Amino acid sequence: MHKFNPEHLERLLSDERTQDISPERVLREAGLKPGRVFADIGAGPGFFTVPAAKIIGPAGMAFAVDTQSEMLIYLRDRRNPPDNVILIKSEEYEIPLADCEADFALLAYVLHETGDRVRLLREIMRILKPGGTLLVLDWEKKAEEKGPPIEERITAKEARGYIEAAGFDVVQASPMNPSHYRVLSRRPA
Repeated sequence: MHKFNPEHLERLLSDERTQDISPERVLREAGLKPGRVFADIGAGPGFFTVPAAKIIGPAGMAFAVDTQSEMLIYLRDRRNPPDNVILIKSEEYEIPLADCEADFALLAYVLHETGDRVRLLREIMRILKPGGTLLVLDWEKKAEEKGPPIEERITAKEARGYIEAAGFDVVQASPMNPSHYRVLSRRPA
């Protein structure tokens, strides 16, 4: 299973990526609000974490969770995250957060990299409060010069199937732009 190479992490923060995906707009549209506890699963260098921390403000908390230490070190040392960001090194299927700790979880461009997708999604459900939001973003399954190879991508329909198999209620699945889709789900209350 392909994992993003941290040697190329500057691609994750590029101006081109910000033009394709406005992290603040995407998070606000999905319902992230001030005072919430946000968990960015596979946070990388904080492309979504830093904007989320600004949205939730000082009364909220943003967990930047990643399996790759290099990503978290870059976020800490180069991005100067706000005080409400907590960096967490995790294992792929064991997120070191308490049961029902987060109001909102983001899984951005990670599901296609995961071997046991339902297992990861069930672990995310464990850390979400009842009624909590899960936003999954991923690559459309088509050949492009950017992003992962087509054979590693999964369709929005496949992503929705994994999300439902893990026990989430899908609220909306839609294209974000020509290259990406989003699936918005809730943990049953």
